[in-house]
Amino acid sequence: MRRVVERAPHVGISRLTLYAFSSDNWRRPATEVEGIFRLLRAFLRLETARLRQHGVRLQVIGRRDRLPKLVLSEIEKAEHATRSGSRLQLCLAIDYSSRDAIANAVADAIAALKSEGPASAESLAPLLTQALSAQGGDVDLLIRPGGEKRLSDFLLWESAYAELLFTDRMWPDFDEADLDEALKEFKRRERRFGGVPAGVLATSQPSRTASAIFTHMPLA
Repeated sequence: MRRVVERAPHVGISRLTLYAFSSDNWRRPATEVEGIFRLLRAFLRLETARLRQHGVRLQVIGRRDRLPKLVLSEIEKAEHATRSGSRLQLCLAIDYSSRDAIANAVADAIAALKSEGPASAESLAPLLTQALSAQGGDVDLLIRPGGEKRLSDFLLWESAYAELLFTDRMWPDFDEADLDEALKEFKRRERRFGGVPAGVLATSQPSRTASAIFTHMPLA
């Protein structure tokens, strides 16, 4: 994780999202869940100063009401300590479910439109985009390591036009060279967003890329 985070700003990535613990991961054995949260606490204690030194702003997305109190305390301290970071926004998805995030955004949008009559797709869409963008914004490149070829309830709304890259490389082995190669592949692709190629000339600029790398493995 450290290798990828420190490399990201040098290759034009301004926002990086890592899938650390999904809402479905609560189904795992209790001892494994406890171990993952111990690793998370250790990561936050040991790496916060380094993140701050490298200009990285940490943001945790997902539910917080089910997290252990000690973990939540470390998250809040790390977010506060790195709040001025401007080189890279590092999002950790913890107890995260994209379906839940979308459902909650829909409920909030309907409540906001209640006084205006029945909600329509046209009125809901901008409110949903605004609500969900607050947790990271649209994804340009989504990398799935470990040989799996599924999205696993990760940033579904935000990944509507993401370029998908699947690799057999395991997350603990994923390094700077792998990230560089992924971005080379990204720049080789033609991104049309439903339009014609001539209208997307700027999308290959590395300064615009926001990479989302996710894994079900502990932060290692």
